[in-house]
Amino acid sequence: MAFHSVGALLNEAAHMPLWEAVLADDCRDRGVERAESLERMGALWRAMVRSAAEYDPARRSASGLSGGQAAKMAGAGETLCGPYMQKVMETALRVAEQNACMGRIVAAPTAGASGVLPAVLLPLQDRLGLGQEEMVRCLYVAAGFGQVIASRASISGAEGGCQAEIGSASGMAAAALVHAMGGTPGQMADACALALQNMLGLVCDPVAGLVEEPCVKRNVTGAVNAMACADMALAGVASAIPCDEVIDAMAAVGRAMPAALRETGEGGLAATSTGRKIAQRSSGPAR
Repeated sequence: MAFHSVGALLNEAAHMPLWEAVLADDCRDRGVERAESLERMGALWRAMVRSAAEYDPARRSASGLSGGQAAKMAGAGETLCGPYMQKVMETALRVAEQNACMGRIVAAPTAGASGVLPAVLLPLQDRLGLGQEEMVRCLYVAAGFGQVIASRASISGAEGGCQAEIGSASGMAAAALVHAMGGTPGQMADACALALQNMLGLVCDPVAGLVEEPCVKRNVTGAVNAMACADMALAGVASAIPCDEVIDAMAAVGRAMPAALRETGEGGLAATSTGRKIAQRSSGPAR
């Protein structure tokens, strides 16, 4: 992987579109031809589309904590956020619940954060009438920023807290949205930086150790955050802290988190009285 900094990614994007720079790096890194890289990313996009389309509101996870929530969001009627944002929230829940119910998803960058990218990209595709080719380019942009985050910090909740999962996904999604709206590479970096700042310090505290509560709903938060940050960046609202420094700060915060707040199920919401009761119930004999 050539890109260990957003700065290096932006330097390469001075000579070609940013998504092209990421594609070229993928070809070099894996020793494949351009067509093979494009087909692989296209397959990931098609799988992402299916992860939302195959959602079944009747399905429930083994714990009973997940299932049917996306349908509630879809049927909520008039919402404060309006129809478009409602669709974003519904899609985030669809895919996150699909994951919890053992359906097929695309880990982007992780299974627990799998709802964020499709939540922002699928409604946008419908709204703007974008083809698969453009959506694949969005995924390359997201992958480029995700690669830097993984290299400089972490995309693992066990290592860096939920900021490393939902936070990373939100930063990746924000950058991809800016690309889709015709923004500059610098604005993509600003959008990613702003999104990560808003998620800085987010703990990983899964109730009963399951990637369900609060994980499913956090996918919604990550998607909405990405949209707000993309809009800010496109409007010219820049991050005062460069994206690479934000990522480095995220890494430092992750290292400073106590183990109880890094996917162990021993702190945060998991440690509440109700959280412990759910854990006891989940670990009991099968019914």
